[in-house]
Amino acid sequence: MKNFTLDLTLFGVSENVNTTEGYTDATTGTVTPYEDGGLSAEMRTYYADYLIDNAEPNLIHDQFAQKVSIPKNGGKTIQFRKYDPLPKLTAALSEGVTPTGQSLNMGVVEATVRQYGGYVEFSDLLLLTAIDNNLVMATKLLGSQAGRTLDTITREVLCGGTNVQYGENAVSARHLLVGGEATGNHYMTVDCIKRAVRFLKNQNAEKINGAYACIIHPDCAYDLTNDPNWKYPHQYADPRDLYEGEIGMLEGVRFVESTEAKVFHAPDLASDARVLHCLEESMTILNTPGQVSEGCGIGSCYRLMLHNGLFGHVVEKDMVGRSIVYYDASNGSYQYAKVVGVTIGGEEEEHHLYLDRPLMDAASNYKEYAHIAEEDLLYPGEAGMHGRDVYATLVFGDNAYGTTELVGGGLQHIVKQLGSAGTADPLNQRATVGWKATKTAARLVEAFMVRIETASTFEGGAN
Repeated sequence: MKNFTLDLTLFGVSENVNTTEGYTDATTGTVTPYEDGGLSAEMRTYYADYLIDNAEPNLIHDQFAQKVSIPKNGGKTIQFRKYDPLPKLTAALSEGVTPTGQSLNMGVVEATVRQYGGYVEFSDLLLLTAIDNNLVMATKLLGSQAGRTLDTITREVLCGGTNVQYGENAVSARHLLVGGEATGNHYMTVDCIKRAVRFLKNQNAEKINGAYACIIHPDCAYDLTNDPNWKYPHQYADPRDLYEGEIGMLEGVRFVESTEAKVFHAPDLASDARVLHCLEESMTILNTPGQVSEGCGIGSCYRLMLHNGLFGHVVEKDMVGRSIVYYDASNGSYQYAKVVGVTIGGEEEEHHLYLDRPLMDAASNYKEYAHIAEEDLLYPGEAGMHGRDVYATLVFGDNAYGTTELVGGGLQHIVKQLGSAGTADPLNQRATVGWKATKTAARLVEAFMVRIETASTFEGGAN
């Protein structure tokens, strides 16, 4: 049998239009496309379930949540409930006297649901010629896309929690976490986990099925799983009871691994370098606040002046909102600031970054080229030291957060037939298959979750 390649561009399929195979009449050869009107109720249910089945394995961050169904015609606000623990009753009962009953103290956390979705477009010509069942494949890929999208929405909410542990609490901020060095790296360790467990226990956070839960990136799992106390799933659980992505247990914590775990990644400061040596780049720090309406846009800011146009190819308006760190080798200090404005140009092609805080201590207000040490550095401040990737490992107890369910209106599979757009598709050339979801997530009890931030042996990149 000869192999052949079908060039779909020969059939006039545009870059963003695909096709799907329809039902073919064996006698006439007529193709009826898959569509909401052409699918039976059973087939619509099948494809909807197929979409959800392909979405759920990606919902790593949802599986430990308190889940609430989407109410139909109930508005855009959804309520998650949390209950305060009942106090101790240390007073003895009086003989024959019925004590006063207790009331439950219920708190409500409200969150606003939003809609998300995407679709794939099919042409009628490829629909007539394609061999594969593209509706099935498209539904599978859309399900994966939906799952990863909805998972990220929950992840970002969880990673906004207030309880943060930097490594083994060796440093006080993300931009000080070290990775990739010969010594002094802040990688994931057993002590990191033990400290998080200690915190949750002191908050009386309840366990989930007998253990706390943890979502960890494979790069961090690599740094942790060599511990001799690490247990693999077959050593402690029935396979039917495992969480999606579960890889093991340590210190009373069950670990779920996902490449979708949060990675804080800092873009390079220059097109060819993440870290800049201040002496080579020639800069001046002006520590005295000054109002510069063009570059700053706020009442006062602090100026970092870069000479000779050396940064001309990187210092653009999109630097606004980014973070930078200045390492002063003379005293070993790190100064963190956010860029609030940029101006470019001048007689010497000077480039100015306007910062929300000074890059030196209050005793000094000016530092120029002649006083900058060879070891002084500038590096992006969105991640770890020298811009090293930082990983978020989440450890939490029961009812720490809530999210909406996929069933009951949370996730829909939508198929539109050829010509269903009316005059917008006058020649019946386009059909679509897509998904739409209503989603929200909320942190319910901050004290029941911890975010451990560490570097890793590897660099994961943004996700």
